[in-house]
Amino acid sequence: MGNLEIRIDAHQHFWQFDPVRDSWITGEMSVIQRDMMPGDLEPLLKQYNFDGCILVQTNQSPAENDFLLEQASAHDFIKGVVGWVDLKTADIDEQLVNCKSLKKLKGFRHILQGEVDRAYMLDASFMQGIGLLEKYNYTYDILIYPDQLEHTLEFVKAFPNQKFVVDHIAKPNIKDKKIDDWANGIKAIAGHENVYCKVSGMLTEADWLNRQEADFEPYLEVVFDAFGTGRLMFGSDWPVCNVAGGYGRVISVAEKYVNKLSAYEQSRFWGLNAAEFYTI
Repeated sequence: MGNLEIRIDAHQHFWQFDPVRDSWITGEMSVIQRDMMPGDLEPLLKQYNFDGCILVQTNQSPAENDFLLEQASAHDFIKGVVGWVDLKTADIDEQLVNCKSLKKLKGFRHILQGEVDRAYMLDASFMQGIGLLEKYNYTYDILIYPDQLEHTLEFVKAFPNQKFVVDHIAKPNIKDKKIDDWANGIKAIAGHENVYCKVSGMLTEADWLNRQEADFEPYLEVVFDAFGTGRLMFGSDWPVCNVAGGYGRVISVAEKYVNKLSAYEQSRFWGLNAAEFYTI
């Protein structure tokens, strides 16, 4: 799928809601405290002319891979899965070999943003596991907060040929209009050509009730200047985006900014970059 017209939502989730396992979905996010499944998303993809999506893990267990791959097998619009594997385990090489038969499994993610050790990604055994991903052509999604950007820079420097993508533009504090430290960190990481970035998750980092579309522009300026249109991809972060306006609002924020780009640059942002990154 390499044509310029392809549109891919590069970041979304499914779950069968479990209040204990999914405790990150707090009371103020009650709108998504329920099962979120393919039948809920497919009409939205069709409404906004998307050809498919990349399904990303939210739970760190082998069972999560089974659940996500089951959905991907049953629904052709799910073009790829970013799953989870214990990269620190002694038999990680063997596990990755076994994963190669799972054709829709494109890469992995760890919820680094939630780790007490903010430099978790620099753990020697974790890095040893990351070092094997390139061998099997697996991608890696980097989920962090801005306070981890400095550690992440050291991390990506260690793997110049690994395909990385920063999720949610590293979650800057848009609500309080904090930008300088985040901008410096994201620009440094963008200096490494093997690192991409998802323009996703911005609505939930802003003031859910009182935000203005202008609030997002300074952050978009930074990432478009840093990564260029060849290494950015659109992601809705559905259904999490439902707590802050929903799918249509995510689309409108992105469209307002990218409409000034050339048709080719827009095609890269809306799908081609994701299709190439995840080899779909």
